[in-house]
Amino acid sequence: MYVVHPPKQGDPLSGSTSAANDVRIYQIWKGSNRFLLQGRFIFGPDVRSLVLTIFLIVAPVTVFCIYVARKLMNDFSHNLGISIMVVPVVFTVYVLFLLLSTSGRDPGIIPRNLHPPEPEGYDGTVDSTGKTPQLRLPRVKEIEVNGIPVKIKYCDTCMLYRPPRCSHCSICNNCVERFDHHCPWVGQCIGLRNYRFFFMFVSSTTLLCIYVFSFCWIYIWKIMDSENTSLWKAMIKTPASIVLILYTFISVWFVGGLTAFHLYLISTNQTTYENFRYRYDRRANPYNKGVMQNFKEIFSCSIPPSKNNFRAKVPVDPGLPDRTTGGVSPNMEKAVEDIEIGRKGVWGDAEVGLDHREGQLKDGGLSEVSPDIRTTVGEEDRIGIHTRRPSRGRKSGSWEMSPEVLSLASRLGQENRTDGSCSSSGLTTPRPTEPKL
Repeated sequence: MYVVHPPKQGDPLSGSTSAANDVRIYQIWKGSNRFLLQGRFIFGPDVRSLVLTIFLIVAPVTVFCIYVARKLMNDFSHNLGISIMVVPVVFTVYVLFLLLSTSGRDPGIIPRNLHPPEPEGYDGTVDSTGKTPQLRLPRVKEIEVNGIPVKIKYCDTCMLYRPPRCSHCSICNNCVERFDHHCPWVGQCIGLRNYRFFFMFVSSTTLLCIYVFSFCWIYIWKIMDSENTSLWKAMIKTPASIVLILYTFISVWFVGGLTAFHLYLISTNQTTYENFRYRYDRRANPYNKGVMQNFKEIFSCSIPPSKNNFRAKVPVDPGLPDRTTGGVSPNMEKAVEDIEIGRKGVWGDAEVGLDHREGQLKDGGLSEVSPDIRTTVGEEDRIGIHTRRPSRGRKSGSWEMSPEVLSLASRLGQENRTDGSCSSSGLTTPRPTEPKL
């Protein structure tokens, strides 16, 4: 869920109220996706590869219709001759429709949390100093699916526990339900909501390759029969057919092999990710319902609606949330306590908080003050800050400054300008005790 915080008077970091009300979710989306037609279509960051895929489909069909099908129309009866031209054209349009349905659809993205989930076992109590204890969230939880234990992991980027069969795509930077793989040829993740269209696209492309391949040989055979010549001489007379035969022969090994592989995955109710990672042939598959039920699950069940309304307006938060509890990400070694504030509200290095580096607050004649600002001026301005680091070995989202911290920095800047003659001792807050994790 995304929230736009209302602007405050004299706050140069906030926009106008009318501009905030017009912000839509797709405009502030934190994933790496690309949107088209004001959020009606969502693509992956590598959507440019979609142009190449369309060219590889349309170009050979165009050559086939001009140099092969057009000449075969005269060698067959009227209706049959026309069908030789119409079938590949209609089939190509159908394949392109499946391609765009796969690429431009939400694959099953799970919305991110604004804050980490509440740690289990927290009863709302505080420690002896009156502060909320920082509890570590477990990295892995174990649940049962059809009587078989299944582990679910915590996602540092989305700040949630991934549901079963869900995985975080490092390319799109989203958690996707029933994640199969990220396909560069369609420029999109393949997941719960577009897997059916992906399989139909791959299988239909295989049939289209077989159709073009077959009629190219029929055309060569017609030349041999009409001119009573050898196969080699007939092939020389139609070089377009030779090129199409070689092209479709190579392509059918790719898309045909992919079709056969996904038929096996569907029959055993696996995903590509699960097949390579877990190897269910060596242990029980908790999702296998039998061949017939597995196929019905893919082709007969209705596709669930998207959990994201990308065109919806972002709700305006009436005020800063009073968050007093929260868990620590499993990958954090220490709780981050330092925020560096200058004349403008900016972030320092994202990793500076882990080193607890000393900072300075400079404004006119102000002297050095402690950089460890745990609380703000006023009880109602207390907020909870969750800082995270990327998971090992991959990039994990954006290090953007949250609207709450920007608003806090602006307030402190206004108070510093108002009380320019104050000494630094009046702004210094006690340094909190470093939590032991």
